Amino acid sequence: MKSKVLIIIFFFGCFALKAQHSEIKPKEYSFSEVESLQKNDPKPLFIFIYTDWCKICEGMKKTTFKNNEVISLLNNQFYFIKLNGEEKNDITFLGKTFFYKPSGNKTGTNQLAKELAFIGGKISYPTTTILNSKFEIDIQVDSFINSKKMKKILENYLNH
Repeated sequence: MKSKVLIIIFFFGCFALKAQHSEIKPKEYSFSEVESLQKNDPKPLFIFIYTDWCKICEGMKKTTFKNNEVISLLNNQFYFIKLNGEEKNDITFLGKTFFYKPSGNKTGTNQLAKELAFIGGKISYPTTTILNSKFEIDIQVDSFINSKKMKKILENYLNH
């Protein structure tokens, strides 16, 4: 009898621990979804431009975008879009189709990433770009942004 009680306690204990560690994530949107949503609920667009090979980009995904305060701001005040700068699929946004442009053997850039991450004559990863509700670039930051600094950037943007 004691062993059955212990098994039941252990079983429910595991569920309780799992529930405590459930992770909130930023709600991600596509460019076409955002165009639709902007009509009824205008918000700024927060675009994180990254590549799969970028270690700094991975660092931001594992730290900055796991911070509950940052996630809360992104989910409530922005439309969050992740854009792989080397996306090979065409992306249609604002009536224009953006294509992947090869630049060498197995390398290239999606034209939309170039439009959104081009700073000082070059593209670097990661780049964080914020577009206002009229789809105009308000902020571009081309470096790692930790949680504390990201929270400050988002709050300052919302209070401007």
